Amino acid sequence: MDAEVIVVGAGPAGMMLAGELRLAGVNVVVLERLAERTGESRGLGFTARTMEVFDQRGLLPRFGEIEVSNVGHFGGVPVDFAVLDGAHQAAKTVPQSQTETVLEEWVTALGGDIRRRHAVVSVKNLDDRVEVEVEGSEGAHTLTAPYLVGCDGGRSAVRKAAGFDFPGTAATMEMYLADVRGLDLEPRMIGETLPGGMVMVGPLPGGITRLIVCERGTPARRRTAPPEFDEVAAAWKRLTGDDISHAEPVWVSAFGDATRQVTEYRRGRVFLAGDSAHIHLPAGGQGMNTGIQDAVNLGWKLGAVVKGRAPAGLLDTYHEERHPVGKRLLMNTQAQGLLFLSGPEVQPLRDVMRELIGYDEVSKHLAAMVSGLEIHYDVGGGTHPLLGRRMPNLALDGDARIGGSTEALRGGRGVLLDLADNPALRRRAAGWADRVDIVTAKPRGATPPSWPDGTAAVLVRPDGHVAWAAPGSHADLPMALRRWFGDPR
Repeated sequence: MDAEVIVVGAGPAGMMLAGELRLAGVNVVVLERLAERTGESRGLGFTARTMEVFDQRGLLPRFGEIEVSNVGHFGGVPVDFAVLDGAHQAAKTVPQSQTETVLEEWVTALGGDIRRRHAVVSVKNLDDRVEVEVEGSEGAHTLTAPYLVGCDGGRSAVRKAAGFDFPGTAATMEMYLADVRGLDLEPRMIGETLPGGMVMVGPLPGGITRLIVCERGTPARRRTAPPEFDEVAAAWKRLTGDDISHAEPVWVSAFGDATRQVTEYRRGRVFLAGDSAHIHLPAGGQGMNTGIQDAVNLGWKLGAVVKGRAPAGLLDTYHEERHPVGKRLLMNTQAQGLLFLSGPEVQPLRDVMRELIGYDEVSKHLAAMVSGLEIHYDVGGGTHPLLGRRMPNLALDGDARIGGSTEALRGGRGVLLDLADNPALRRRAAGWADRVDIVTAKPRGATPPSWPDGTAAVLVRPDGHVAWAAPGSHADLPMALRRWFGDPR
C-alpha cells in the first residue's frame, strides 16, 4: 500500500480531512491536479459552526485578527444572528485563499504528504483496496490504499470514476463573481434586488472589492475559460447604470445555480466530501463550510477504522449523519435563490418573509439553519438535550491540562468529561483510555445558555458532538463507548 488513505483535492475540505487523519496517526497522501494554489477565493468567511470546528483544533489564532459579525441574511432578507446561543459569531472577510494556506501549513506540520500536479485518471474500487491511476509530473502510475476520499470539487474526477449517482437540477442561469481593485462603491453585503437582477458589493482586505452580478435571463453556459471582466462591467452597467470598466480585475469567475447531491456518500472503499458530494447556489457561503464539516465528521471515523480502534461499521454513520445535512443545505439555498434572484413577482413573498423574521423564533430557526448550529445527529435514545449536538464550550476547573471543554478536543480524541468526580464512572471507561481522554473537572463561572443544569458527565466524540450524557442517556456508558470507539483494549 502506498498510503492508508488517499485524499484527492487540496482545497479546504481535502486539507481539513488530511489534518484530521494525521491527528489519528494515519499515513495520508493528498493528490492535487494543480501545480500551486490559485489564490482565488470563491468562499469567503466562516459560519459560526466552522469557527467552533477551527477552535476545537486550535486553528483560529493562525488566521490572525478575524472580523466577526451578527449581521446576516436569508435570501436577501436581513436576519439578526445575535438571537443564537453560541460562543462564536460568523467570520465575514477571511478569503478562501487564506483558509487554504492555513490548512495546508497545518497538514504539512502534521506530516501530511501533499503531491501537486497529480490528476486522477481512473479508480478501481476493490474488495480489499482502492487502486488510483494518476497522471503526475513524472508520468502515469498507480497508487494503492485501503481507502480513497474525493474532495475534488463539483466536477469531481473521483465521483465520476467511482460511478456515484449525482441527481439534481442543471443550472438555469449564469452569475459573475469578480474581485477588483480601484473601485469606491458603497457596500451591499446583502444582495440588492434590482429590476433586472441582483448585485452584491463587499470590501475585502488589501483594497479589493468583491462583486457578484446576477442578470436575470442570462442563460447557463459551460465555459472552458473564465469570463472577461468586460462582460461583468457590461452587466453591472445594465443593472445599476454605473460604469465600473476602469477597475482592475484581480480574478473573475462565473457560476450557476445547479443543485445536485450524490445518493450515497460512500461506495465501498470510496467516500466523497464537500462539493464532490453536493453542489448548489453559493447563498451565504455555506458550501465551503459544509465541506469542512463533512471532513471533520469523516476524519476521526476513518482514522479509527484504519488504525483498528473501531469496527468498520462506524464508517456507515458518515452517510447517515452528513447526507441529511447536505439535503437541507440544498433546500435552503434553493429557497434563498428564489427570494433574491427572482423578479418582482416574488416581492410579496419577500415582504411576508420580512414580517416573519421579525419573530425571534423564526429568526433563530433560519439563522441556525444557515450557520450550521441546528445540526445534530442520532447518537442513540435519551432525554438529555445535548445528545447528538455539539458540546458547548464549558470553562473548567480541576484539570491543569485544559481550561475548557473545547481545548480538551485539540488532539482529535474522544473526551469523557466527569463533572461529579465519580470514580466508578472513570473505572468503567478505563478500557478506552487509549482513545478517550478522561477529564475530571467542574464548570467554572457562568455556564453557556445551552448547558443543561444537573449534567453529571458527557462523552464527546472527536468531532465535538455529544455521544452520551448523564443523566438522560438510555444506553450505559460502556455501550456508548463501544459503539463509537470500538471494543476496550
